[in-house]
Amino acid sequence: MTLTGAFEAHPGGELAIYAGYLAGHREVLAARCVGLTPEQLARPGVPPSDMSLLGLVRHMARVEHYWFEMVIDQRLDQPRLDDDDPTGGFHRVAPTHASVEEAFGRWREQIRYAEACIGRLGEAGLGEPRRTRHGELTTVRDVLVHLVEEYARHNGHADLLREAIDGRHSA
Repeated sequence: MTLTGAFEAHPGGELAIYAGYLAGHREVLAARCVGLTPEQLARPGVPPSDMSLLGLVRHMARVEHYWFEMVIDQRLDQPRLDDDDPTGGFHRVAPTHASVEEAFGRWREQIRYAEACIGRLGEAGLGEPRRTRHGELTTVRDVLVHLVEEYARHNGHADLLREAIDGRHSA
């Protein structure tokens, strides 16, 4: 993923740019987690925060679910993923193989849904209005830009968390 590419004309159009950035950011988050044990993935890395890499994966599954399934596809009546977790999926994740499999499985499931959703949209749909769970009006374009921003911010957290675990710097 190159940053300069997003500012140039893209043969696939605006929607392809957003999809490309999202795919790149998803790869970055996955790469920060490669080679770590469940204990390392669940370990808070930057005191006093209890945020962990595994918590970030859980959180991003929740974010993808909310924005693609609930807002873009307007399924606002369904419960939000991990709705019972007041931390948004971020914190206090059990350091077990089962919790790792569940978190990554859920995240991959939400990514598949999001990719299918983007595939259905088309360029003309980018300006279409959508309502959030709180009744705010937004557009599909705004949602996609927000998701790129959300991943970018949390990938910065992931860089710090990974470095705190084993000293590995981002590439």
